[in-house]
Parts: sequence; C-alpha cells; structure tokens
Amino acid sequence: MSQLRLNLLTGRWVTVVPSRAKRTSDFAPRAQKVENDPDRECPFCPDSAHADTPLLENVDAAGNWQLRVIPNRYPAFEGDESLAVRNLGPVHVMAEASGTHEVLVYSPEHEVRFDNLSDEQVAKFMAALKTRFAAHANTPNIRYTQAIVNHGREAGASLAHPHGQLLGLPFVPGEILEEERAFERFKGGCIVCTTTEAESNNERFVLANDHAMVICPFWSSSPYELLVMPKAHQQHLTDTTDDALVGVGIAIRDALKHLVATLGDIAFNLVFHTAPSHHAGMYHWHAHLFPKLTTTAGFERGTGVMINIIAPEFAAQELRNAAVNA
Repeated sequence: MSQLRLNLLTGRWVTVVPSRAKRTSDFAPRAQKVENDPDRECPFCPDSAHADTPLLENVDAAGNWQLRVIPNRYPAFEGDESLAVRNLGPVHVMAEASGTHEVLVYSPEHEVRFDNLSDEQVAKFMAALKTRFAAHANTPNIRYTQAIVNHGREAGASLAHPHGQLLGLPFVPGEILEEERAFERFKGGCIVCTTTEAESNNERFVLANDHAMVICPFWSSSPYELLVMPKAHQQHLTDTTDDALVGVGIAIRDALKHLVATLGDIAFNLVFHTAPSHHAGMYHWHAHLFPKLTTTAGFERGTGVMINIIAPEFAAQELRNAAVNA
C-alpha cells in the first residue's frame, strides 16, 4: 500500500510506493561517459595547456598538485555587488547574479571516482570545503555557499575529471530557508540529532563511524537516497573539528562504495547543507546523496510531491548487505 511520508527537513510530503519497486538489477549503471570525444583536452588534468590560477592548492613533496580550487570559466554567479532587486514590471523582478563560482578538482587522476579516494584524499577534500566556506563567509556580498559534486552526465556533469563545485550566492536558497524553518518548528530538539538517535541500527540504517551516520531517510523522495548526518551538533560546516570533518567525508565515501557495490557506477548528486554563515538559529549541517535512477515526471513537476518507487527500508537493507571492496 502506498504511503505519504513527511520530510521533516522541508515540510514537504513524499509518496512511497513499494508495490512499484524495481529489482536492483533493473537500475542500470549510467549509459554513457561524460566525454564523447576522446581527443578533447581535459582542462582539469595536470598536463592541460590551460593555466588557471588556483585559489587553493595542495602539493606533494615533488611539487605536484593533489587538489586545487580554481575559478569556474563559465560562472553562474560572478561579481562583487550586493543583491539589488529591481522591478521591471508588474510581474518581472530581477537582480544581478553576483557572487562566485569555483571548481574543486579533488584529484589529478582523470578516472578516479569519489568512492575510490583514500582517507588522505578525503581529508584534503573536506579541508578544502572548510577553507573555501570560511573565505566566502568573509566576502560581503555572499550570503550562502552551496557545495556540490555531480557525477555522470545524468547528474549534470559536463566533464568526467573528478571535481566538485562551490557556488557563493548573494541570497539564501529557499531549500535552506525551508530547512531552517523546519528546525525551528520541531519540538523534539534538533531534527538531525533526533533522527540519528532514532535510526541507530534501525531498518533504515546503512553505516556509521565515530563521527557520522548514514541512513536512507524515512522520507526518501527518490530510490536509494542517502542522508549523511554528523554526530556532533554544529550549525555550520566550518565549526566542525578537523577530525570530525574527515569522519563525515569518510562516511560519504563509504556510502558511495555501498551504492556502487549495489547498483554499479551510477550517476549521483552530492550536496552539502549548512546554516548560512550569518544565521544563528537552530540548524545541524548535513549532506544528501541522490543517485540519479529515475526521472522527474508530470505529477512531480505539477505538484512538487515526489514519488519514490523503492521503500527506504528495502534500499537500506540492500546497501547494508552489499559486498564492498576496501
């Protein structure tokens, strides 16, 4: 029987329809690689002729870079202006898309996947996030930083080389505002802390380490959706200790290992949610992993209510039982 489940983080309903559940084998790995032209030069590889000046760079003893943050050449947000809204007519409101748009190239290796990163590489990735988040927080016109990793064409990646993106926005996105309101409405304390306690070794539990827990949330809006919850209650990613931050990163990597072991090399979106740097209300930063296994159809577009054909309890069981290579 279908169920409506309330996403406490957003206040939106999702529909779980386990009677329509597909077998794991019916979800095929991504059909095509991102790059169709093998002769196309990768601008993120170390031998690229493109000389981007890095905003942040880690190098090894031999002077070779291991991770770097560079400006995006085709930025969605650019400029130093504060948000200035203009009315162009009775229903036309606009503002300049000021801010910043950066690329986090987290490995010099062209073919490596996030689930193959070493502990040291994960630590560098998470430290780079913290450093850039702090830099954005000290930039007057940036009100929120969105960090993402898109893997696979279906997830929106335009280049195969492993990379993430950091977008410094002149406004706080509606998704984050909705989550902040949900935290304030919740009467049981903190939504994430309460969820961590409620789901510990429960049927939706996937894995945990000393610093983070990964579950298929009760309100999963898509198949095999994962929620990565830091165990330490911190509003902002930048407030997290370095050890705890690495632990969260390792939990993300290990969750991806379980996804790959279960479903193959699928496309996915990894997104980080943190409280805006200038906000001090109730919040607990976290990360979402969204495998791209289904498409958004007319009902979802028309109503904003997502339909999930894989019950999160079944997905978590499959992921827990997956044979993962260390």
